[in-house]
Amino acid sequence: MEFNRLDIKEQFNEVAQKYDKQRAMLIPCFDDFYKIATDLASLETDSPNVLDLGAGTGLFSSYILTKYPKATLTLIDLSENMLDIAKTRFQNNPNIQYIAGDYTQFEYHEQFDLVISSLSIHHLNDSEKKYLYQKVYSIMKSNGIFINADQILGNTEFLDSLYKSDWRNYIEHSGLDQVEISSAIERTKLDKMTTLDQQLRWLNETGFTDVDCIYKYYNFVVMFARKRDN
Repeated sequence: MEFNRLDIKEQFNEVAQKYDKQRAMLIPCFDDFYKIATDLASLETDSPNVLDLGAGTGLFSSYILTKYPKATLTLIDLSENMLDIAKTRFQNNPNIQYIAGDYTQFEYHEQFDLVISSLSIHHLNDSEKKYLYQKVYSIMKSNGIFINADQILGNTEFLDSLYKSDWRNYIEHSGLDQVEISSAIERTKLDKMTTLDQQLRWLNETGFTDVDCIYKYYNFVVMFARKRDN
């Protein structure tokens, strides 16, 4: 597991400077993916406490800040280089904390109204995903929302092949050069995807309510879950 974490850190440190520019060329459904994920963050406060897991350059957080300018955010990621981009992006915002570390192991000492993640949790194996969902539940306030915009494994070998074929066709005609395409394909070797059905089941078993996949484009999905007010 440790070697995989190091591989993830090194590969994303290397691509950090180009990551945001490439993102739309690597995600066929880019606009809907982030817009719907952001729309789902419907909270009871205009100054939420937000945690971004695998925050990278802060792209998803930037959407949340547009919706909630008074939000306080904690961005955590393995890659220091990615977080450096986020620090530049939010350099005039004093309400953001940055943590370079493993979000599955970090000990959080506060409760959050909103926990978000985009294109990160699929790097965890099944037991780590299940454990993370339990951890997220434990650090959320009542009526808090968890939004995971991520990639999933197809339910069958045929479907998974269909997903991968669509993505490869898209990136090969996206405007990326061959080096960028090869780098993106190389990063997929770090993936440990899990089916959507399994992850929704884990979220329900953890105690979340209103669990659903709100958006799906091939293997790009936006999962939603809420912590019920007890």
